[in-house]
Amino acid sequence: MVNTQTVTPALARARRANLRRNAFYLALIAMGLVAPLAVYPVFLMKVLCFALFACAFNLLLGYAGLLSFGHAAFLATGGYVTGYLLSSYPALTPEMGIITGTVAAVALGVIFGALSIRRQGIYFAMVTLALAQLMFFFYIQAPFTGGEDGLHGVPRGQLFGIISLRSNLAMYYFVFAVFLLGFALIQRTIHSPFGQVLKAIRENEPRAVSLGYNVDAYKLVAFVISAGLAGLAGSTKTVVFQLASLTDAHWHMSGEVILMTLLGGVGTLFGPLAGAGLVVSLQHLLAQSPLGNWVSPILGLIFVVCVLSFRSGIVGEIQKMYRKNFK
Repeated sequence: MVNTQTVTPALARARRANLRRNAFYLALIAMGLVAPLAVYPVFLMKVLCFALFACAFNLLLGYAGLLSFGHAAFLATGGYVTGYLLSSYPALTPEMGIITGTVAAVALGVIFGALSIRRQGIYFAMVTLALAQLMFFFYIQAPFTGGEDGLHGVPRGQLFGIISLRSNLAMYYFVFAVFLLGFALIQRTIHSPFGQVLKAIRENEPRAVSLGYNVDAYKLVAFVISAGLAGLAGSTKTVVFQLASLTDAHWHMSGEVILMTLLGGVGTLFGPLAGAGLVVSLQHLLAQSPLGNWVSPILGLIFVVCVLSFRSGIVGEIQKMYRKNFK
């Protein structure tokens, strides 16, 4: 027989927590819908693209415990494939170009994952970095990428062949919808039984193996999902800026997404979003100031301060304070 006096308070607390979480989600969506009325839409789209990229990376590092130094390859692959298709085939709609770029990133993720997941720690990171550098040199030489010049003038086209994306406002709401779709997929993955197994692997891989889980298969699926979402971010970014360049394939981009994730909070749902917003905002503000040549050192200094002061990242520290006050 269930003791209702002990179950009811727990259920009540869980229900209140669920209501607060849903209200928070709705508030963020509402803010996203009205944001372009107050902030330049192109800047917001850049934040959303990098936020999706950071969220994809966080799925791999924060929940599977795999540190990849090669995620720029997936961002660039999605961007280049989408840019090439939309430039070469004007009749192709932007959503089809983005889907194809995402599929290409997924395929590359399968190859990268199959070659790297059997290694752990720094060895895994070095394998992903080496593979990403191979892709970087491939994109320099490949004829369809434009080499060091990149792909320029990628047409935005018409969504579903009906809605023109030439307007920045229309383009923003499309990017916002793409971000919500990717974020929802990550949220569902994290809170699914699959996500719980990933956390178990992150915390104690030998124990997960002893329980009968196929650890390599779980890692590979997580890697492929992360690669696909990174490719989705790259494809969307190419349509927004009508440009695909080697910057997205450079190892600096892999380092930048690590910085975003660590600043915001590894293993937190909203940490990468906060980290991407902070880094992109600082880059934008510093580039327009006399300190424009000192962007990288300033970001590095901020990173050191945050790591020393907020080991769990910005969102991680906020969550700790919230649990402490509302426990």
